Amino acid sequence: MLRLDEKLARIRNGAYRPGDFVIADAKDGDMGPSIQSCGPRRNPDGSAGPFRTRPEFLDNVAAIIGQDVVDIMLTSVSNLEALRERGAYAGSRVTPAIRANDTTDIWVFRGARYAAQPSRPFRSADLAEARRLGCDLGLYSITFNNDLDWDYASLDAFADFRAEAQAHDFRYFLEVFNPNVDCGLAAEDIPGFVNDAMMRCMAGLTKRERPEFLKIAYNGPAALEELASYDPSITVGVLGGGAGTTRDCLELIAQIERYGARVALFGRKINLADDPLEMVKMMRAVADREIGSEEATRAYHAALAAKGITPSRPLDEDIALTEAVLMAAA
Repeated sequence: MLRLDEKLARIRNGAYRPGDFVIADAKDGDMGPSIQSCGPRRNPDGSAGPFRTRPEFLDNVAAIIGQDVVDIMLTSVSNLEALRERGAYAGSRVTPAIRANDTTDIWVFRGARYAAQPSRPFRSADLAEARRLGCDLGLYSITFNNDLDWDYASLDAFADFRAEAQAHDFRYFLEVFNPNVDCGLAAEDIPGFVNDAMMRCMAGLTKRERPEFLKIAYNGPAALEELASYDPSITVGVLGGGAGTTRDCLELIAQIERYGARVALFGRKINLADDPLEMVKMMRAVADREIGSEEATRAYHAALAAKGITPSRPLDEDIALTEAVLMAAA
């Protein structure tokens, strides 16, 4: 049994304990921003250079897997295949997962306008191929936009996916984004809309059909507590969003764990860090309540200094909270 399955079993049985918080590294950006998702090379002065190549990106992914701190590594099917060929998962207790669909709201190529339109369902990945590569877990994404036609189409596509997943004995976790366009809702109404839409989406599903856990935006303590407490049989996870400061990343981990989330799925907050391996170590320590977010940010900068890495932000800037939802609950 992989570490993820052991943790999820305890969480579902009401036996959650320090160390059981699940951390996933979302390295699936090639399914959305494409080349940009590899992140920039870091110049010696801490500034950003050209984008990394795919082989350089895969080196970084393999290093995270080898570190053995994260519980899930989420990639595209093509990168899963490349990592398998490298032997990156040999003997590892990190669970591989693939992005099982790539809806249009993540098509954020340079100069593209797709994400400015209501999300439409689309799927590149073949679940049979994922299974052939030894992967039985995937991320399925859906975005509700308060638009009957597009939300209906998204739910219809989700039903087709579930049928295929059952046919291939394939598990999934469900990512539900906030609306990606102006959908006629006031900002304060969006958290409730998203919570209701998710639970409505799952009400007609048996345990066998349901996701392993959810992945949602952090819409503040009240919305997260409502969702986490509504149905204890559903494990709630939170996505990372933009890169932000190091303190933003670590404070987000602290807050979501405190208010009932049991999974964090962070992409840019890890990939764009000056030292992704040190960032993951700090995330683990904060999630396990061994250290607070401010102290962890200072420890992270001390580790950078010890390695001779010039940070992209000085400590006095990197220790600041910049995301409004985090500042409101800090």
